[in-house]
Order: sequence, then C-alpha cells, then structure tokens
Amino acid sequence: MLKILFIGDIVGKPGREILTERLARLRTELKADVVIANGENVAAGNGITATLAKTLLGSGIDAITLGDHVWDQRGWDDEIDDFPTVCRPANLPESCPGADHVILDIKGFKLAVFTVLGRTFMGMKAECPFLCAEAMFKKLEGKADGVFVEVHAEATSEKIALGWHLDGRAIAVLGTHTHVPTADASVLPKGTAFMCDVGMTGPYASVLGREVAPVISRFLDGMPKRFEVAEGDVRISGALVDYDEVAKRATEVRLITVRRGGGR
Repeated sequence: MLKILFIGDIVGKPGREILTERLARLRTELKADVVIANGENVAAGNGITATLAKTLLGSGIDAITLGDHVWDQRGWDDEIDDFPTVCRPANLPESCPGADHVILDIKGFKLAVFTVLGRTFMGMKAECPFLCAEAMFKKLEGKADGVFVEVHAEATSEKIALGWHLDGRAIAVLGTHTHVPTADASVLPKGTAFMCDVGMTGPYASVLGREVAPVISRFLDGMPKRFEVAEGDVRISGALVDYDEVAKRATEVRLITVRRGGGR
C-alpha cells in the first residue's frame, strides 16, 4: 500500500513554521511514503522564492506544486529550473520556464505529479485543463507507474468534472486554491481518490489566510487595502491517499488536520 500525503496551499510564515515543527512527526504517524505540497502562497501569501523552496524541501516535503501565483515573486522565473522536484502548472504556455511535472521514485514505484489550473473564474492565461491532462497522460506513458493530479481551481464544478474525467487513470485528483477544506473526500467508482479542496496550511483565524479587518473593510467600501497574513489558529491541512499498487486503485482518501499546540 502506497500512502501519499498531499498538503494544501502553504500560506506565509505561519504555514512554513508549523510544517517545520510538525511534518516529520506527522509523516511518521501517518506512515506516509511521500509528501507533496502546494507552495504557491508561501512567500508572505503570494508566490515562492528559491530560499523558501529550499526551506520547504528541507522540512520533509518531496515535491512542490504551484498555482496561479507562480510568478508573483520577482526572480523566481529565473530560479525555478534549479529545482527538479518543483513543477509549475502544466497548462501554462509552453514558453514558460519550469517543469510541467515531477516524477518521484518511491521504493521503486515511479509517481508522476502534475497540476492543472482551472479556467472558470480564474484570470491567468492557461490552456484547457481537460485537454492538458489528456496530453500529460500521453506524455507520461511508460515513464510512471501512477499519476497524481492536482487541480488548482475556483469552481467546484470544474474540479468535480475533472475528477470524473480522470477516474480510473489518476491515482488521485485533489483540489487546491480556495483554501477551505471540503467534505467530499471519496474514491470514485474506477478507483481514483478525489476531493474538491484539501484546505490551506496556515492561519484559520483569518479570511483565507489574511487578517480579517482589512478584508471586511474592502468588502464594505471597495478601497484598496494591504492584506497581511494572519497568525491565529494555525493548522496543517491536507489529504492522505492510500493506493493499492497491486489492484491499481486508491482504497481511501481522508482529510488530515493538525492544529498548532494540539493533535489531529
């Protein structure tokens, strides 16, 4: 049985710190064979840097995925190619730097990992996630024993549709971007683990990781505000997938929540 721990959007310093504090122990407790995490919000809530990528990888994360904030930090476009276990969304234009997937060797099992951006309510230039996923599966034929897909999207309908579209082909189709863990973790009929959103790793006494007051103020008057990363109720949020290598199907997927100063 292969156990895959996928950690949702890591938000700023609070998200980084709780991973440094708790990930090694959590990995042991869950008997996770591999840890994948979305790092697109790790730099003060927007983007990632080379220094922070090294920090995350040093904390026990095996691969980092990214989303629509991939290019928010100046210079990352020149640094991303230095990190073989970091991938940008696969459906960005081909001219963009960075790898469109990662392949991890887990005790001889080759696990491919890639992300697609949704297009509904998302402003970033990206190709169709469905057609991109099809192209990625063809590209990975013979190169991997299983494929893990992250769908970084706003609309639940788009995420659910992609899950059904890839049922039986992907080990898992797990969602990120909206920062709120959903209650729909399930194994689809043909054996693909699915969840609309695994939640964020960061401060939950917040509005999606940001201080509450300026966000409310922006809703009330529409004036520009600086949204600082919040600090309260810090949690790790993610999903643990059990995959049967013999049957070639997921057997379970469940939400994992760890609170700072508390247990799971």
